[in-house]
Amino acid sequence: MITSFASCSPPGNETDKIALQEFRSLLTDDSAGTLASWNDSLHFCRWTGVTCGLRHQRVTALNLDGRALAGTVSPYIGNLSFLRYLNLANNSFHGFIPPEIGRLFRLKNLIMSHNALGGGIPRNLSLCLSLVTLELDYNRLHNPIPSEFGSLSKLQKLSLPNNNLMGPIPASIGNLSNLEELHLWSNNLTGGVPISISQTRLKIFEAGENQLIGGFPSALYNLSSLDTIILTQSQFSGSIRRDIGLLLPNLQILYLGFNQFTGPIPDSLSNVTNLAKIDILSNNFTGRVPASFGGLQNLSWLNLGFNFLRSSTTDGLSFLADLANCSNLEMLDLEYNQFEGELPVSVGNFSSQLNQLLLSGNRIRGRIPEVIANLFSLHKLSMDDNMITGNIPMSIGRLSNLQSLSLGQNKLTGHIPSTMGNITGLIRLYLYNNSLEGSIPLSLGDCKSLLYLLLCHNKFTGTIPSHMIRPSSLLIHLNVSHNSLSGPLPPNVGNLKNLISLDVSYNQISGEIPTTLGNCLGFEELYMQSNHFRGPIPQFKGLKGIRFLDLSNNNLSGQIPEFLVNLSSLLQFLNLSFNNLEGEVPVRGIFGNTSAIKVDGNRELCGGIPELRLPSCPAKSFPRSIKHRPLKWVVDIIICASCAVALLSLISLFWLRNSKKEHLPTRSFGHFHKRISYDALFKATDGFCSSKLIGSGSFGNVYRGTLGPDGKIVAIKVLNLQQKGAFKGFLAECKALSSIRHRNLVKILTACSSIDSHRNDFKALVYEFMVNGNLDIWLHPNDEHMQFKPLSFLQKLNITIDVASALDYLHHQCRTPIIHCDLKPSNILLDDDFTAYISDFGLSRLIFDSNKDIFSSHPSSSAFQGTMGYIAPEYGMGVRPSTSGDVYSFGILLLEMFTGRRPTDNIFKENFDLQKFVKSVLSKRATGILDQSIFCGEVGESMDKEGIWRDCGIDQAECLISVFEIGLICSAQSPKDRKDMNGVARDLLSIRD
Repeated sequence: MITSFASCSPPGNETDKIALQEFRSLLTDDSAGTLASWNDSLHFCRWTGVTCGLRHQRVTALNLDGRALAGTVSPYIGNLSFLRYLNLANNSFHGFIPPEIGRLFRLKNLIMSHNALGGGIPRNLSLCLSLVTLELDYNRLHNPIPSEFGSLSKLQKLSLPNNNLMGPIPASIGNLSNLEELHLWSNNLTGGVPISISQTRLKIFEAGENQLIGGFPSALYNLSSLDTIILTQSQFSGSIRRDIGLLLPNLQILYLGFNQFTGPIPDSLSNVTNLAKIDILSNNFTGRVPASFGGLQNLSWLNLGFNFLRSSTTDGLSFLADLANCSNLEMLDLEYNQFEGELPVSVGNFSSQLNQLLLSGNRIRGRIPEVIANLFSLHKLSMDDNMITGNIPMSIGRLSNLQSLSLGQNKLTGHIPSTMGNITGLIRLYLYNNSLEGSIPLSLGDCKSLLYLLLCHNKFTGTIPSHMIRPSSLLIHLNVSHNSLSGPLPPNVGNLKNLISLDVSYNQISGEIPTTLGNCLGFEELYMQSNHFRGPIPQFKGLKGIRFLDLSNNNLSGQIPEFLVNLSSLLQFLNLSFNNLEGEVPVRGIFGNTSAIKVDGNRELCGGIPELRLPSCPAKSFPRSIKHRPLKWVVDIIICASCAVALLSLISLFWLRNSKKEHLPTRSFGHFHKRISYDALFKATDGFCSSKLIGSGSFGNVYRGTLGPDGKIVAIKVLNLQQKGAFKGFLAECKALSSIRHRNLVKILTACSSIDSHRNDFKALVYEFMVNGNLDIWLHPNDEHMQFKPLSFLQKLNITIDVASALDYLHHQCRTPIIHCDLKPSNILLDDDFTAYISDFGLSRLIFDSNKDIFSSHPSSSAFQGTMGYIAPEYGMGVRPSTSGDVYSFGILLLEMFTGRRPTDNIFKENFDLQKFVKSVLSKRATGILDQSIFCGEVGESMDKEGIWRDCGIDQAECLISVFEIGLICSAQSPKDRKDMNGVARDLLSIRD
């Protein structure tokens, strides 16, 4: 249709006018009135944003940058045949880039960045052979970069950042002999950097925030014209050539942060005289900071944080004296390395422009030098997590531009200097975990910009100064816990209108809780436990957003206030334990969830849900005359006695029918070995030695033990019988495991029901030992398990199939269906072949046709226990546990395995969860959310990405998308939308096979 129009359109500039009118017709928003002049009262060459050539009066430029326009880009734009400059940037255009733009053979500059354009980049753009600049950044473009772009021989700038582009960087880019700028960061590009780009004239190469792999791109070493290299947040590895500074003499910016580079920092970088910014944050660099860096006179940014750099054992931190020669240095980050020694006085000679000095997480000792005050431009001084001793110098008050001061986790002593109040622009003050003493200085009240104040875990005494709490205060977080503060909490604490978190716990604060706290409407966290507060709990009806409230271990009295019942569902934890509260415990709101409340230690409380095991509240009686009361007592006694006799009879009958089960005689284990004694388990674990402890289950600790003459290694789960429900969990696990047989269910060898050496009840279960531990330590290894090789894609897929097969058996093949109720990575055990076994049946439920739970007469969600993040949402609404709940947990487990993210990670807040995270990125490309460690192959082997997909038997994207779709279906919010495990197991097998 466009071609037909072009051939039939009037000759000359009338074609341009019609094209502009058609362009405007597809706009849906011009609220700023930008195109109000686009009417017949003016010649179109005088319309806003339009430029015409003087000779032919044809449109040569259309510049509508930042005009608040919305709509789609009309294909008629391709009829502006004289167009040389097209700029539609910084608007809200959506839809696709019209391929008709490829007809504009005179076009030199095409700028459409900062819109919402989608689809792929049209290959036809490669026909615009005059293009010098092509900017399409900050859109929603996907698909690969067209290889046809290699024909744009005049192109000097190609800018495609912040899209969803995928696939490799085309080797054909090497044909762009005039290319000076290549911006590709923040996409989903894969593979390596092609060697062919060394044939260009690149000055700027930005390719960070992609999935690029390999060593430092060798092609870059051949581009002596380069002044900017940005490779941050990718998967590059290996060492940097020592002669990089000789090969790239024009380098000004080198950003390599968040990769896996290793080896030393090349000394030759000190030869690059124009080098201004070096950022290698979060890599694996080792060795020392080159002393020759002191000769980089233009250096303004040096970020070496989170590596394995160290200082000389003899010279300590003397290299800082060399860096003091960098007269333009503005930012120095040495955080979380292995530097040790005392801070030299030469730090006072740093550049007067230095605004960030970050030294946290090292082994710095000694005192903070007084000369630190010479750095009057400092905005941020961070020295936490070191071994610094002595006092905070009084001179620190001269750092009047300081906004953030972090000295926590050291060995500082003495008082907070009163001069701290001179730093009126201070926003963050972190002095936690030291040995500071004395009173909190009144002068802190002069820090009017303070948002975060952390003074916890020190030795402060005295009261919390009311002068520090002003109506104009901006404080968001105040933590003075774990000190020796006393006196009442100042009533003017209610002035802190912006306060989100207040922690005064573990002090000696007394008096009543100020009612003014109810004025802090932004409260999310309030911790007041372990003090001497007394009196009733105020009616804080204004605290609508509170999530955590802990008032335990005080002397509070009175009844539980009604406002706690009516708080929104945001309240996640409420601790009122160990006070002097009285009266009836509510059953509504949070009080219906035993995992979210604590009320024990209040002797006068009664009622509540049965799981709290509180005494019943006395029945309310109507007033009677005194003369009738003796008769009432007699009647009551007779009734109670009759009830007691009846109850004892029922209990006796129940005991006779169930004693065999409850006491677990040897024959109740059927195929199990003979029950084992406490002494044998004590010996097998070297007296339950802590060195034998290998983990924790639902109701106790798990030990590694050696049994019998053959030295069989076993896992021994010892129950903590003080934990409410532990014995019930013991029975549940025994009953569940004694009646089931499946290759992917952990096998129980025997059990112990006895007494320990202190004559206390003792119960334990003995399992087969799994040499590879649980799945959680492989998905999220801590420091102790960092030596573990990542699980490959096939290993993870096989594990999910094992788990699905076991759940299918439990749900559909047992005579009585069994619900696990606590499926999560730590309950999946792995043997030496990485075969998966479901373990920990302490919360399991059996389902009978009568639909009654054999272990609980109160099956509501308030009685249900599980693990946050894996519990099906319907359980929170009182729905009885079902097989659908296990399916939900399995879906979360699957998504966690293939994204590498826990469902409880910090990024998942409010209405954004793991499922929405997967959905939001799945439309871009499945590998964008994939846990990249699965490309490491089988444990102990090397496997490339292609090998993995060959073994999958289907296309990469199809394989991953299929896995994620199963996870999303299983973790659907509504139980009726979830598959059963029989179908899930079949689907996973089809992906693998």
